[in-house]
Amino acid sequence: MAFHRDAKGRAFSSRTLSAAVDALPGDHPSVSHAAIAKLAKGSQDNPTVGTVLALCEALGGVPPAHLLPHDSYGDLKALEAFEDPQARRVLALLNGLPPDEVQNVITDLVRRREELGLEPVPDDETAQTPGRLQRRRSMDDAARYAADSLEGL
Repeated sequence: MAFHRDAKGRAFSSRTLSAAVDALPGDHPSVSHAAIAKLAKGSQDNPTVGTVLALCEALGGVPPAHLLPHDSYGDLKALEAFEDPQARRVLALLNGLPPDEVQNVITDLVRRREELGLEPVPDDETAQTPGRLQRRRSMDDAARYAADSLEGL
């Protein structure tokens, strides 16, 4: 929730994410802010597929795997790239190649991105997604977070 913004440009709290789910068009499950807080803390697990899909849509269309507890699912840019059928085809073509050939392809892609003026993609070792940096909250965000946490008890 901290990495995505609500309609007012602030990081989501469990309360604002619950409201965003309720505001979604069409049929979807309602998710209380208390349930969202429990899911975020890990004290409640095994949400329904409908709940996960509604949360993903309310968070701006993040891939559902991003909400699952797995080290590689924290890399949102990679998950978003995986949503592209052509990116999945590239991965399928890479599968089974010898490691030195995979490295050659990576080197070519890095060079091509530089030529096109695209932002560099960090190596797995330099990416900071596994530990996910703790963001310092503003006083208002901290107060909302504390209130939401207390209501979730």
